[in-house]
Amino acid sequence: MIRFSQIFERLGVLLLAYLAALSISRLVLIAMYFDRVAATSGLGFILAQGVRFDIILAGLVFGPVALFKPWFHLTALLREIGRWLIPAYLGIMTALAFFIEASTSAFVTEFDTRPNYLFVEYLQYPDEVFATVVGDQPISLAVFTIIAALLGLFAARWMHRDPAWKMSVSPLACVAGTPLIAVLAVAMVRSTLDHRPVNASVAAFSQDSLVNQLPLNSPYTVIYALYERQRDAERNRIRYGDMPADEIVDVIQAEAGIEPGDLLQATSPTLRVQNATEERDRPLNLVIVLEESIGAKHVGSLGGYDLTPEFDKLADEGIFFERLYATGMRSVRGIEAVLTCITPRAQLSVVKLTETQRDFFTLASLLNGHGYRTSFIYGGESHFDNMRQFFLGNGFETVVDQDDYEDPVFEGTWGVSDEDLFARAHETFSQYGDEPFFSLVFTSSNHSPFEIPENRVEPSEYGPRETAIRYADYALGQFLDAARESDYWDNTVFLVVADHSVRIHGAQLVPVEEFRIPGAIVGGSIEPRRIPGITSQVDLLPSLLSLIGLSAAHPCIGRDVTRPEYANGAGRAFMQFHELQAYLEEDRAVVLRHDLPAEVFELGSDGEKTPIPAGDPELERKALAYALWGPMAIREKLYVYAPDSVVR
Repeated sequence: MIRFSQIFERLGVLLLAYLAALSISRLVLIAMYFDRVAATSGLGFILAQGVRFDIILAGLVFGPVALFKPWFHLTALLREIGRWLIPAYLGIMTALAFFIEASTSAFVTEFDTRPNYLFVEYLQYPDEVFATVVGDQPISLAVFTIIAALLGLFAARWMHRDPAWKMSVSPLACVAGTPLIAVLAVAMVRSTLDHRPVNASVAAFSQDSLVNQLPLNSPYTVIYALYERQRDAERNRIRYGDMPADEIVDVIQAEAGIEPGDLLQATSPTLRVQNATEERDRPLNLVIVLEESIGAKHVGSLGGYDLTPEFDKLADEGIFFERLYATGMRSVRGIEAVLTCITPRAQLSVVKLTETQRDFFTLASLLNGHGYRTSFIYGGESHFDNMRQFFLGNGFETVVDQDDYEDPVFEGTWGVSDEDLFARAHETFSQYGDEPFFSLVFTSSNHSPFEIPENRVEPSEYGPRETAIRYADYALGQFLDAARESDYWDNTVFLVVADHSVRIHGAQLVPVEEFRIPGAIVGGSIEPRRIPGITSQVDLLPSLLSLIGLSAAHPCIGRDVTRPEYANGAGRAFMQFHELQAYLEEDRAVVLRHDLPAEVFELGSDGEKTPIPAGDPELERKALAYALWGPMAIREKLYVYAPDSVVR
């Protein structure tokens, strides 16, 4: 057993050297940007989380070596192979880790963030990059390259000369030790006992994007960015067709009713001022309650199961959407649509894209620019789906998540109960007084495994999911009852809307009606009416701006349903279904497919679709333009928040 442990001694020393070097680098960065760190009062958090993420990197780098190293000690031949292979790997990783971390200061100077995917992406243009770096920082480049090479060579030679390579290990020791090493390596990388591993979003704690990056280390940020981009690339291969950029813009502007004279910036083809249809002396507060996983088929007032009596009351109390459609199948799609108003794409949601983590337009950034207090209130882990990082980088001042609840009524796999969530929300709103506020409140009780408090609602005959929906509705009703009795009710507009429907499936290419979700807008100032026509989640943001009485500049192309021409609905909707995208307009739907011609269908009253072999060229043109607009707007940074264009 002593001999078995000895084979890891030098590996352990190298690991500790990694941790020490990364900590020193972090301290240097903290010193360089201490004024920004001090403004967040987060020095302790940075240092503590820094150790955590350094251990994660150590698990990624050293875990595979520790796992396989004992097996190289079984025979003389394997020891000779391992004596060259493992040192070579560790030498390369040491050189790369040093070079990336050492480049951080220069990268921060250029991009105000740690190295990310751009660090690798720019290698596609070696001539330009090399010429730029040599021109700007020739000495740094030379010094870092030489030091990286020397450190890599030293690490490789030192590990190659490890006396432990002369030792043999019994097969029994390998069999017994491997599971223990595997568990330790996985624990280092996951860094939590929660059901989701830690990711970069855990480090986000302030509105300063750079400070949020300091707890990380640069080798980790590059690896994480590559991982996220690879996942995005798998979706980015989906091609619906080609259209010139000018034509895309022409279609988008025409559909949004944007005239050339309306534009505020030549570089942003949709940034213009939306004049509110409701004039108010003081814009109202805004609360968006995003309900997890509820489809129209679960809502009695929409012809579904009788599971939501509290929501059904809203049909007679506010603006009630009878044909509202979600843009996607996951929570990040609902967040994306409601909060940013951007049309769906086959790529990753903007909540997770590297290039949208700051200065991307959101409702929070707009309202924050108009003096609103902004908050995201959630009962689960806010780093899930990268929400925390995206929100803090794009307008939200405060993020409340599972760790911020004391003595919750109930806590399950997905966090505290909706009761706890709404109680916290009500308490928060009551404390704002006369300050204008905006909050996104995201429920989670209605999520598998559907853990809810006992003795709140009767079990549903349809199953645990439906029981959880019934409970979510119960908690919503409690919140709205408390809000009606509050001081903030008359000065607040409330949107209650699902993030997406449940288990969207069907034999059709895109089961359009499965995307139909509940949505209603209520508040002391809201006059009840029903909107019978097709409306998309992307139409909610501009409609809410009018209802709170705020004229503002934004790049959204959603349609304001408070305007007379859209009083019966926006008239069109978008749906992303895996690699397919559907565009719905009145009684026809266009389905865009990967490298295949678009298909057009006539919709029957029963939801059935009848193919139209001849197609509909104009409808297909609109569908393609909308599908291509989102990726183009993100890629060319056309969808950014413009604080200089704030209209007061």
